[in-house]
Amino acid sequence: MKTLMKSTLVKTLAMTSVLACSFQVGAEEVTIGYQGMFNPLKYAIDQKLIEKETGYEIKWRKFDSGAKAITAMAAGAVDMTVAGSSPIASAASNGVEMELVWVTENIADAEALVVKNSSGITSPSDLKGKRIAVPFVSTTHFHMLFALEQFGLSEKEVKLINMQPNAIMAVWQRGDIDGAFIWDPALGKIKQDGSVLISSKQLSAWGKPTFDGMIASKEFTAQHPEFVTDLIKVVAEVDAKYRDQKETFTADNPMAISVAKLAGGEPEGVVEAMKLYEFMDINTQLSCQWLGCGSEGGAVQALKATSEFLLKEKKISALQTDYSVFVNPSFAKSAKAK
Repeated sequence: MKTLMKSTLVKTLAMTSVLACSFQVGAEEVTIGYQGMFNPLKYAIDQKLIEKETGYEIKWRKFDSGAKAITAMAAGAVDMTVAGSSPIASAASNGVEMELVWVTENIADAEALVVKNSSGITSPSDLKGKRIAVPFVSTTHFHMLFALEQFGLSEKEVKLINMQPNAIMAVWQRGDIDGAFIWDPALGKIKQDGSVLISSKQLSAWGKPTFDGMIASKEFTAQHPEFVTDLIKVVAEVDAKYRDQKETFTADNPMAISVAKLAGGEPEGVVEAMKLYEFMDINTQLSCQWLGCGSEGGAVQALKATSEFLLKEKKISALQTDYSVFVNPSFAKSAKAK
């Protein structure tokens, strides 16, 4: 009897294993990149909300900069990724087959040029000869160059150093740089003994807006439109969850804990940093200010203007004739209808 029971148990376990393997083999897989910005998306990633909604197996890859994320997409290593508007514009100008499907956040005050208190920099003219760190081909790099143009300074008059966020924090502490144009968590840390000279909010008001967005390979969106729609639906829901509790959002909130876990830093810093961003609802996303209105839409115009500036600065070699082909609001429309 024991032998029979043992045999039955072994067969049952074997069948369970086969069924499990069959399920795993049959599950769709997608690789998605993200960066260290403090946003509700991190909560969705940490809690596996997109996996639960779609049934897909998702491999999440963290990138230090949008430039690295774009390189991975161009190489086919990621299907979707978050990147800043400057690297997205650069990718579009270079003909990468991708499209913007969602604006994860309006950057506003969440990126800023901070100068060290001991640097002697109190006005834009004091930047001459100073060492300023910035991740090249990022939104902060674009705004740094635009700021210099507005200040009447050239790149040759300021020592711009290509550096990733983690490295910036280290050299800042050693006193090897005089300032940095960066985002959180590095931004919050260098503000402790530095002051903001100018933020992206002011530079955007001067006519060169920046944002972070979710882009996807066109091949992937063509093959998996339902997944992209469901992903946007989940992201819109967590954005709404944050907006609803923004005024009472504290460090012990599960979302703050998830964001700190994936982006780095402490939950207390997350609370303050997320206040600096604007997370738009679907109706705003689909408006002419962002994804809507075709070639006249805000996102398309921002990519075009950014590309024109990057060409002037010799960061890209040519412009596209139509940047609207790199912005696709159809998935947000489908998510709204669900």
